[in-house]
Amino acid sequence: MGFKCGIVGLPNVGKSTLFNALTQTAAAQAANYPFCTIEPNVGEVAVPDPRLFKLARIAASKQIIPTRISFVDIAGLVRGASKGEGLGNKFLANIREVDAIVHVLRCFEDSDVTHVEGGIDPLRDAEIVETELMLSDLESLERRLVGLEKKANSGEKEAKLQVALMKKATALLEDGKPARLAEISKEERADWRALNLLTAKPVLYVCNVEEAAAATGNAASAEVAKKAEAENAGVVVVSAAIEAELAQLDAEERTEYLETLGLEEAGLDRLIHEGYKLLNLITFFTIGPKEARAWTVRRETVAPKAAGVIHTDFEKGFIRAETIAYDAFIDCNGENGAKDAGKMRLEGKEYIVADGDVMHFRFAN
Repeated sequence: MGFKCGIVGLPNVGKSTLFNALTQTAAAQAANYPFCTIEPNVGEVAVPDPRLFKLARIAASKQIIPTRISFVDIAGLVRGASKGEGLGNKFLANIREVDAIVHVLRCFEDSDVTHVEGGIDPLRDAEIVETELMLSDLESLERRLVGLEKKANSGEKEAKLQVALMKKATALLEDGKPARLAEISKEERADWRALNLLTAKPVLYVCNVEEAAAATGNAASAEVAKKAEAENAGVVVVSAAIEAELAQLDAEERTEYLETLGLEEAGLDRLIHEGYKLLNLITFFTIGPKEARAWTVRRETVAPKAAGVIHTDFEKGFIRAETIAYDAFIDCNGENGAKDAGKMRLEGKEYIVADGDVMHFRFAN
């Protein structure tokens, strides 16, 4: 199951520098973190998770395989993209294919790097991109509503539901607000996702600041943080310049460099974690002497669906899941200790997987 975050932004904001740092970091850590370039602008990176290494140490696993998330470097957008300006059509098509949007905003001054809008204003930049996405969504909804309203008026139940959701989205967009702010019930979620609206996708704002502000942020990033809070979006402060340097260092050098900057972890690690959280994902583990492996599922996934992430046969023939909570596995020093302490649970088809579960699936061939 692959999850993609699309990195977007105006030209010269640092998004490609950030993407290159991500892929270089992944390549440098290839011994432990598998990396592959699917296309020139798509990279898969490991989700850093210290829990996996602790579990592997206890189980004496020969191989460690972390879970991964994809980042897509999407061509820079300019005003008029919704009307095909610049690489507008390609930009919008690429965004439709991702699960979440990582919006890089320039929050630093540099006379050597010109800004396409003539000055530094991250809130304006965010509005430009958001406006183009909203215009594209409005056009898409207006086009689809024509045929659907005829079906709804004739009494077709499914069409009525879709029309109601489309009008809910249209009302927000016409009010200058993204579709992700709509209140959607649990029962409506599947139909809402099927609309595939650009502005319904979750957003993570990445404030690209100067090196001196990497640890604390600056006035511009503080404004973005306020915007993110109002929209229930995520926000991360990074210095693309620092991340590019870190990508060239080995583990020991990275640690020393981060300490001199007053940083506990690299900005890219925070970005990866926030991207993971943004997609409402959790991790479960399969642990044994052969390998320790992390797997990704959406929150509220039931056990058979989680088993299906490993292999479709596991889902089809699911019988039960032998489950140990992460803390119990650590406290009891492994599977046998957890069994002896009564910490292993047998969970059935209705069990909702929890973050950190160590699982072994039983299934019928």
